[in-house]
Amino acid sequence: MQFAKRLEKIPPYLFAEIDRKRDEMVAKGVDIINMGVGDPDKPTPSPIVQAMHAAIDDASTHNYPPYQGTKDFREAAVKWMEKRFGVKDLNPNTEVVSSIGSKEAIHNTFLAFVEPGDYTLIPDPGYPVYRTSTIFAGGESHAMPLLPEKKFLPDLEAIHPEIAHKAKLLWINYPNNPTGALADLEFFEKLVAYCKQYDILLCHDHAYSEMAYDGYKPPSVLQVPGAKDIAIEFHSLSKSYNMTGWRVGFVVGSSHGIKGLGQVKTNVDSGVFKAIQKAAIAAYSTSEQELQAVMSVYQKRRDIIVQGLQSLGWDIEAPKATLYVWAKVPQGYTSTEFVTLLLDKCGIIVPPGNGYGAAGEGFFRIALTVADERMHEAIKRMQEAGIRYS
Repeated sequence: MQFAKRLEKIPPYLFAEIDRKRDEMVAKGVDIINMGVGDPDKPTPSPIVQAMHAAIDDASTHNYPPYQGTKDFREAAVKWMEKRFGVKDLNPNTEVVSSIGSKEAIHNTFLAFVEPGDYTLIPDPGYPVYRTSTIFAGGESHAMPLLPEKKFLPDLEAIHPEIAHKAKLLWINYPNNPTGALADLEFFEKLVAYCKQYDILLCHDHAYSEMAYDGYKPPSVLQVPGAKDIAIEFHSLSKSYNMTGWRVGFVVGSSHGIKGLGQVKTNVDSGVFKAIQKAAIAAYSTSEQELQAVMSVYQKRRDIIVQGLQSLGWDIEAPKATLYVWAKVPQGYTSTEFVTLLLDKCGIIVPPGNGYGAAGEGFFRIALTVADERMHEAIKRMQEAGIRYS
């Protein structure tokens, strides 16, 4: 029996390949330091876990949940958007839908809006799912290069009008994975105007909205007046609350965008377990002080890695957000060659920048998801192996 031909167009998922290499090296007895996947290593905060325990004991959570999310969850999401971003007048019935994390909702958005002949405008480098979901939907992806000289922001003027007219979706992700770049409200205003001009659904993957340091607070695209007409925003509890395995989040914004996404979801999944939604409501009640205690762990790790790389010759600044450090590879190496060197010489796993798109060539990404001492050990191994930036 043959696979569908669309699978021939889809490369192995980057992080599945990283897991395969890790398992191979572990089987050889290598002590691996895995800084490949952005999967928080700390436990979910205790109040959230306690809320989950209580919710599991409540028999009313054991049946099918509403496809769009429980009323309480959607209302909690609306209140959180107002408290966190000052975004008001969101309708919990038509402008919010629960999601099984962000990945599922991102993929289903492509299925809701993209047909053969349509373009999607996606960041490069960017989350690999944007490109593969375009393929699944039968569309054509158009890469928007994120370049250092442009502060890793897409150049809208570089998109040919013919492509823009055929585009259905434009994807952004700030704070950005993998580059750690930031975008301000002024740039969001340009995006909203651009998408209105060409009748494109603006999709903001805001998975790292709370993963910020040094007092920085990432904005929401929905803070732009009129953005709700043309934009939807994807929020996930995975990174901010150490809940990657819980698979819960929400999408908010344009009622048209939410309706399309919801129609796909009702046909392919049965919603998020009610008990998890109750736990998520508890998470949205987390105080700023409690949240900053979580963030301080990653900020310290960021400083260890950045200072360590600087000691080895890298000219690099500390990112103000995300779980990642995006760094150039030394001269004379491709991205793949350098991460292979780190694995072979140091037992360190990091993904190559070109795994996120062609414009990621020349970079590699470090995830801040191992303990402090392991990060110090990684820098020590690189030093002992004579690996420096030149």
